Amino acid sequence: MIETTDTRIPVKRWVTGLDEGTERQIRDIANLSVSRAVAIMPDAHVGYGMPIGGVLAVKDAIIPNAVGVDIGCGMLAVRTNLAVSDLRDYPEDDDALKRLMGEIRKAVPVGFAKHKDPQAWDGFERAPDIGVIQRELQNARVSLGTLGGGNHFIEIQADEAGVIWLMLHSGSRNFGLRIATEYHTGAQAVCKRLSLELPNEQLAYLPIDSVLGQEYLAAMTYAVEFAEANRAAMMRVILADLAEQTGGKAQFSLDVRHNYAAMQAFGDETLWVHRKGAVFAGPQATVIIPGSMGSPSYIAHGLGNPDSLMSCSHGAGRRMGRGQAKRELNLDIEIERMKGIVHGLRTAGDLDEAPGAYKPIDEVMAAQADLVSAMVKLRPLASIKG
Repeated sequence: MIETTDTRIPVKRWVTGLDEGTERQIRDIANLSVSRAVAIMPDAHVGYGMPIGGVLAVKDAIIPNAVGVDIGCGMLAVRTNLAVSDLRDYPEDDDALKRLMGEIRKAVPVGFAKHKDPQAWDGFERAPDIGVIQRELQNARVSLGTLGGGNHFIEIQADEAGVIWLMLHSGSRNFGLRIATEYHTGAQAVCKRLSLELPNEQLAYLPIDSVLGQEYLAAMTYAVEFAEANRAAMMRVILADLAEQTGGKAQFSLDVRHNYAAMQAFGDETLWVHRKGAVFAGPQATVIIPGSMGSPSYIAHGLGNPDSLMSCSHGAGRRMGRGQAKRELNLDIEIERMKGIVHGLRTAGDLDEAPGAYKPIDEVMAAQADLVSAMVKLRPLASIKG
């Protein structure tokens, strides 16, 4: 851990060599008047207002852009009762893995695709009476159980004992974006009306006890719940396909969120901790830290390090922006990196999610050895990107 002290409050970080845009955002959140503690994870890179891979504790305020535009985004991992040989050999040929991924693609809409019919979830009936939530409900009913785009993924993986795992990464679909946009605009108006000084208008915040502040918390909480239900719906479909083709079933599951805010005690003080692309890694927590689609992922124990506000990285983190990756990465080299993995990397247009666009996951894990302890290492066998 490195501590820098050239800002209003110190910054504790587990990464060096960041670009100027990310460094500027780190300085901004550390200079914000309501900030009390800042921690930067080893997967940090530039975001809107606050870096992805940032953890920020504030007093009596909530900052929409410090949670992000995909509220509740997270990971779901399931250990199955299958071995690698069960997939590779069933039913007595080498195409079982490809067939299974094909069935998953048919059953789980990806990118902008949605279901044709509304999906069932009891959470729709208890949606809060908040304008942005109510306006989005109809779309949410056909979006439940869909992957989304970008770096969202579904993978079949194997641990070092040869046991098959399923892992997926997805969020609250359009709920998060709509909520973030509406309440960031509201926060800007509040800060202007109250003459609150901001190092960057992207860090506009809402007093926690204000009407808008309470509304945002309710909307955020609902989006987190929807995101978890979304991941669970997809996993049910995947497990059904797995059972039909192989007879396999789940033995253990773990869901971990990485875009949210929550109250956390610090001595006699309670602060609102915003984790944007960061995971709670308390001493009793089990976390999921994915790599790129060509590199391993990890299940790990949190070590409860107070310097990181009991947090760790949410993945490998980007080392290239999407445009840069498409311009600079070599398609043939990236496809070679995926050798032995069933994947959809086909054209230069796919290079924004190629392995080379991400930091090496083992370097990230080494950088946060005082934040988490690795339990299970998972190598990808097949990957679907949104």
